[in-house]
Amino acid sequence: MRFTEEQRQFAAAVRDFCDSECKTLQQRDALTDGGTLANSPDLLAKLAELGWLGVSIPEAYGGAGAGMVEECLFLEQTSRGLAPITAYSTGLTAAQTYLRYGTEAQKKEILGGLCRGTLEAIALSEPEAGSDLGSARISAVADGDDFIINGQKTWTSAAHVADHLLLLARTSTGHTKHEGLTLLIVPTDAQGLEIRPIETMEAHTVNDLFFTDVRVPSESVVGEVGRAWWHLLRGLSVERLIIAAMAVGAAQRSLDDLLAYVKQREQFGRTIGSFQAVRHRVADLATEIAFCRSFVYEVAEGIDAGEEQQLAREGSMAKLKCTEVAKHAALEAMQLMGGYGYAREYGMEGQVRKAHAPPIYGGTNEIQREIISKSLGL
Repeated sequence: MRFTEEQRQFAAAVRDFCDSECKTLQQRDALTDGGTLANSPDLLAKLAELGWLGVSIPEAYGGAGAGMVEECLFLEQTSRGLAPITAYSTGLTAAQTYLRYGTEAQKKEILGGLCRGTLEAIALSEPEAGSDLGSARISAVADGDDFIINGQKTWTSAAHVADHLLLLARTSTGHTKHEGLTLLIVPTDAQGLEIRPIETMEAHTVNDLFFTDVRVPSESVVGEVGRAWWHLLRGLSVERLIIAAMAVGAAQRSLDDLLAYVKQREQFGRTIGSFQAVRHRVADLATEIAFCRSFVYEVAEGIDAGEEQQLAREGSMAKLKCTEVAKHAALEAMQLMGGYGYAREYGMEGQVRKAHAPPIYGGTNEIQREIISKSLGL
């Protein structure tokens, strides 16, 4: 697609902001306590003040009222800029369900908070229900005007920094495993909820959640009781586009840093970028990233035009291809940068670590291939 002048200016402004606030390792360390945090409240507050958080959220709830194209521009540029705001995308995914199925009160609280810089989380996966969310077993039992929740969730991104969880729980059993699931809003400070960090190769991002007689009022239900599976479908498809846009930004950052290195580094009396073995690999990366970017914005433009019939398939295609290209770009850059690619000072090792998670979360890329193949009648 061809961006409007306003969209180009918006992307440039976000890029300039990131170059000013978090371009260097020293800046990012200062924002993240030496790289131990995945999110910077200070940076989120600045972005909220600029009106860039929730750019696709309607103005009635505190957003800018723009579309998914603008949201993808924001996500791409903040990812490229290595801005430590990864939990924002989790809240943005939750927002898709609130926008379509939430009450006015829920929208004002949750979406308004997201635009102001507060964070939200989604609790879907369980120890025995990851890719197969229909097998979720955590229980929410009606008790008068309340629900009492017991069970465990795992791999819950941002729960430790979020204000609320959008929880998938089983309120009844039905003819199929997808019936009887309900979405509930659970405050992260609710009595009986324990949030326990999971150590990974990145900064603290994901958590185990343990619910022991957690009580929430019936007003916490999002949408209809027992209809959570159908409420989640569009949000999960948009989530894949969100991940894809961020992956394009990450891939572009790897390419940017690689280009800067191969244009400056000399061996055998010439820059290493002048060697065909290097420059052809860089050319391949640039081509892959360009095609990924084009597809992401084609899907985003379709959403903004109301053409959502292909969203499930195309969202999966975007997520699949873009995350794998981002991973490949980081690994190629590390290889071509030699020992410097392995050194924390140059940043590429962090790109490599981060690139391994997106092909897994938001539905593994194996699951995306299943979605795509089924859409083709296979």
